[in-house]
Amino acid sequence: MTAIVRRGVAAGSRQWPEGLHPVLRRVFERRAVASPAELDLKLESLVPIGRFGDLEPAVALLLAHRDSPVLIVGDFDADGATSTALMLLTLRGLGFRRVSYRIPDRFREGYGLSRALVDSLDASEAALLVTVDNGISSHEGVARARARGIDVLITDHHLPPDVLPDANVIVNPNLRGSAFPGKSLAGVGVAFYLLAALGRALGSPSAVAAYLDLVALGTVADLVRLDQSNRILVDQGIRRIRAGRCRPGISALLELAGSDPRSVTTATLGFRVAPRLNAAGRLDDMSVGVKCLISESAAEARSLAETLDALNRSRQDLEAGMKADAIAIVDAFTLNEPSLPHAICLRRDEWHEGLVGLVASRIRERFHRPCFAFAAAEAGDLKGSGRSVPGFHLRDALAEIDAANPGLIDRFGGHAMAAGLSLKAGAFDRFAIALLDVARSKLSPDSLGRQILSDGALEPEHLNLEVAKLLRDAAPWGQGFPEPCFDDRFELVESRTLKDAHLRLRLKTLAGGCVLDAIAFHQADATWSVGTVRRIAYRLAVNDYFSDDKVQLIIEHIEASD
Repeated sequence: MTAIVRRGVAAGSRQWPEGLHPVLRRVFERRAVASPAELDLKLESLVPIGRFGDLEPAVALLLAHRDSPVLIVGDFDADGATSTALMLLTLRGLGFRRVSYRIPDRFREGYGLSRALVDSLDASEAALLVTVDNGISSHEGVARARARGIDVLITDHHLPPDVLPDANVIVNPNLRGSAFPGKSLAGVGVAFYLLAALGRALGSPSAVAAYLDLVALGTVADLVRLDQSNRILVDQGIRRIRAGRCRPGISALLELAGSDPRSVTTATLGFRVAPRLNAAGRLDDMSVGVKCLISESAAEARSLAETLDALNRSRQDLEAGMKADAIAIVDAFTLNEPSLPHAICLRRDEWHEGLVGLVASRIRERFHRPCFAFAAAEAGDLKGSGRSVPGFHLRDALAEIDAANPGLIDRFGGHAMAAGLSLKAGAFDRFAIALLDVARSKLSPDSLGRQILSDGALEPEHLNLEVAKLLRDAAPWGQGFPEPCFDDRFELVESRTLKDAHLRLRLKTLAGGCVLDAIAFHQADATWSVGTVRRIAYRLAVNDYFSDDKVQLIIEHIEASD
């Protein structure tokens, strides 16, 4: 069941700038913006480097290895790829002459700094290992590296386990006792702070700022909360892209996605660029993605981007089949039960382990339940990935299951809304029962219904291109700072189906009789007769597909009855 719920306004008085449009004022008030200072997105408004207490020892360790072989160990998602590229390019620019990178093979070495990866290194390949977007749970890999005389610097943003790996230095804003307020930084954001501190120590404080396009892409792709620090990083990176000062690889990916760099938004990065980059890590080898991002040649970047684009098309085909399988499994749950369980656990041994997170995400979106999806990995193990709903912290749930069932989970990690784990093949049923028990204890019946949070109705005089552009330009929008959504009742004037999946509509306001274009993606099964009235939740958007910009409504939900 989906319900449209209007946002409340957080308590407290605010002094808004004179001339601020009333629609923007309403939107900011409903996102708990306390003052205009929180809307300042200048780079100078970032939380100062000096407040990140773990940076000084990390900088000292890097400086001690400036002439040593340094190996960056990345991750096989977009945050990991952008973190790797950022670290590599900035270290080289700061005079590190022997720096290289390695992305683990998902199928042979597994996630992060594993023992298998360390054992595969030549003796001369690394005197220092620097992890980006991983490492906080890599106890065996770190121990093996230290035993071989290799120093380890961990940079990560994932929630730490109770016992930390024995690295030389760990940089993570979520370490216990850390007073740094930037808890929501992505892996690329953590790397940015470290490299900014290193640049300052070497007299080049702005060296890393040249790569803010990478920071923006990785931050948006990882779906972290867009607090003020992350909004600054994303905004500054998008400004570089719009100005034509981004990496050739990002330009090539935008071109293949049919996107104009001059009008890039967070949605462009999240839905057009990131999936193409992520496809390499899901299906093949994220080294292709990193090569695309670090390439200085437009021709080479274009060739690598084409490889990523082809991988993404293959990913879409595979995902479609897996999603159909998953929906069939969930539909079978309800044959003998009146309602869905509080949490959903799915398994198909033949599924591609690199795509199970996407399956979990699609099921979560469709049924509004926490979901884990598993596929068979090598040696008979199961690799799983989960996605959650508000009110159910996935990583904490896994920690609770692990504490109550020692040995059930081989390893796990993640965030509130996304997490991964591995199980022995015979442990799936026990895990599914344990997950369901925890979900029942945490999720109330009210939390199992999907809510679309609305900023209310827009007055007819505000349903225009000017306001749509104001909302677009007030970005970046994203997790924790959602794009404005409004709701009202409209009369259907015209409707047609696009590609058997989407609805192209013409809607008329009940007050004033204004007729507007609208599109409802993936809602072709919605029934709405011409001349009848429905309540809809929508975003006011700029349609710049044609030469002249036009206003259109992007429909999030159509209520089933008048």
